[in-house]
Amino acid sequence: METIHSDHAPAALGPYSQAMRVGNLIYTSGQIGIDPVVGKITATTVEGQAAQVCANLRAVLAAAGTDLTRVVKTTCFLADMGDFAAFNEVYARHFTGKPARSCVAAKALPAGALCEIEVIAEV
Repeated sequence: METIHSDHAPAALGPYSQAMRVGNLIYTSGQIGIDPVVGKITATTVEGQAAQVCANLRAVLAAAGTDLTRVVKTTCFLADMGDFAAFNEVYARHFTGKPARSCVAAKALPAGALCEIEVIAEV
């Protein structure tokens, strides 16, 4: 196993890593819409936060030598399923390979986030 870290994505908020490489697969931790430059969530809409989440995931995957086109599975969490359509529009622009996906409602997400995504990608 190898720990993956990118300075272009938010640091882990707890005792975990941004991602782990096992063989030819990358398992990311869930990313929320924290802007790594300021260290907090700055977007107030699910669309803005989803775009930042995707940028964060892109940075972590790049540090592992892969990208969003190599994602095979995503797990998405929404604080409000009423945001599903808006979230889905942003998601579709970034995950063009249409990976397998689960999307669930969460009672609450870290730091008051509106959405969170974790991925499994191939290197």
